[in-house]
Amino acid sequence: MTSDRLRPPPPAPPLLRLYLAPESTLPRRIDGAWWPRTSDLPAELPQRLSGLPRGWGRILSVRVNGTVWTGAPARMLVRDQVVRVRGTTTAHASSTVVLMAPGHGRRDLLVVPPEATERAAASLVFAAGLTAEPRSSAS
Repeated sequence: MTSDRLRPPPPAPPLLRLYLAPESTLPRRIDGAWWPRTSDLPAELPQRLSGLPRGWGRILSVRVNGTVWTGAPARMLVRDQVVRVRGTTTAHASSTVVLMAPGHGRRDLLVVPPEATERAAASLVFAAGLTAEPRSSAS
């Protein structure tokens, strides 16, 4: 017979490495930063979208730099919702992912390169004026 007192605590939710700008009514260029672990979009994007704040609405369209992300499909199924993925090669979009949610607008995330060191990632996040604490997948 096992006692609840002898069971180890559940593991902490994994960090999504998502850093968000504080809520504001003022427009801004960057709404947050995302530091993915790889450049494999089908592996990274579903977890990313599932970890966004509810107030951002349901993301139905994502624009990514097609030269940065590998294996970017035209559509993905995320939480029983089809998300359209559009690739672009414009210079200004090279380091961002644009998320669109009907009725909630557009959110731009700065993408920290997966190979960045922790120090380099922190510098990019700080330079963008974002909080230094990443969100967990339970956020």
